[in-house]
Amino acid sequence: MRAVNKRNLTVVALIVFLVVLAIEHRFKTEPEAVPVIQQQASASASSASAGLPAPAFSLEDSTGNVYKVGGPRQKALIVNFWASWCEPCQLEAPELNKMALKYKDVLDIYGINVTSQDYKPNAERFIRKYMLAFPVMFDSKGKVFDKYQGQVFPTNVLIDKNGVISEVILGALTAEELEKKIIALTGS
Repeated sequence: MRAVNKRNLTVVALIVFLVVLAIEHRFKTEPEAVPVIQQQASASASSASAGLPAPAFSLEDSTGNVYKVGGPRQKALIVNFWASWCEPCQLEAPELNKMALKYKDVLDIYGINVTSQDYKPNAERFIRKYMLAFPVMFDSKGKVFDKYQGQVFPTNVLIDKNGVISEVILGALTAEELEKKIIALTGS
């Protein structure tokens, strides 16, 4: 009789454990942003805040095209800082693709892989997997990410046609939120 009670108690304890585990898993939210471990702060880091001019930089993509940021432009711009291992970045990539294609006449999107926090072959696989429809550059030493005071992945910097930062978004947005911000940025 005692063995039966011990077995029943063990079964009840196991069931309670599994129920608690299931409840915890159900209420666990998906990460919206992944914090970055800063290796060292740049002494010459510019301020990257809404209302200020976007810190200037130029980076080359894998085919040799050079992309520049800083000063007035023909289209509004989203600078998307990402890493291949970042789960929110993986969720965001298809939405950024859709927006890049949908708003191509009024918006540029530059993807910047912060390669100092990533592994370049993984980043290249990420680009192929998500068939990114916008230019992607590699910030191999993290200098551009530092200029923009990057802290999390993804970080999206919305820059208007005058070259002024309209917003810095830390973490991923839903497709609807992203589109509302693009409409506000571009006036579309």
